[in-house]
Amino acid sequence: MFGDGSQTRSFCYVLDLIEGIYNLMLSNINEPVNLGNPQELAILEFAKTVLKITGSRSEITFKALPVDDPKIRQLDITKAQELLNWHPKVELEDGIRKTIEYFRANNPKPDLYEAN
Repeated sequence: MFGDGSQTRSFCYVLDLIEGIYNLMLSNINEPVNLGNPQELAILEFAKTVLKITGSRSEITFKALPVDDPKIRQLDITKAQELLNWHPKVELEDGIRKTIEYFRANNPKPDLYEAN
């Protein structure tokens, strides 16, 4: 973990993002539209959520925060909601579970994703 983990990011499940891109492609909109999840989450909380869902006993280690690392990243999806009637639907924990299931099912080394 870089820094103390208090910096925030927003995470959007890939199928939600694909739906947003598809809707944008089919529209007549020719201006920038943010697609993503407007809910921000501290990186440390994200890491703890991944550990909880996977059942991993891994420890979180901390490294120096890069100088140019943004402290906050949060999208404004107002245009996507108003112009495309789009918003992300998959909750964070469900998206993490689906992602883990995908990699477990499609990885030639299944032990790579086992809790340690």
